[in-house]
Amino acid sequence: MAEKKSAPVKQEEKTDMVFTKKNYQLYLIAIAIVLVGFILMIGTTGDIYDTRRTLISPMIVLFGFGFGIYAILKD
Repeated sequence: MAEKKSAPVKQEEKTDMVFTKKNYQLYLIAIAIVLVGFILMIGTTGDIYDTRRTLISPMIVLFGFGFGIYAILKD
């Protein structure tokens, strides 16, 4: 009689996600911070050299980018 050849048993591989739920939450917060910075940069007044437009808003945007990098690298 012919022997039955059984296929090797495949073990289910557990795939871990690269980012966790916390990473996504932090990254969404970073995107919100950057958007707030850009909205502040638009401004409503006619003064183009306003302190908020030239100093505070770019600092907020850079902080948001830095926070986004932190969100990506967070364990």
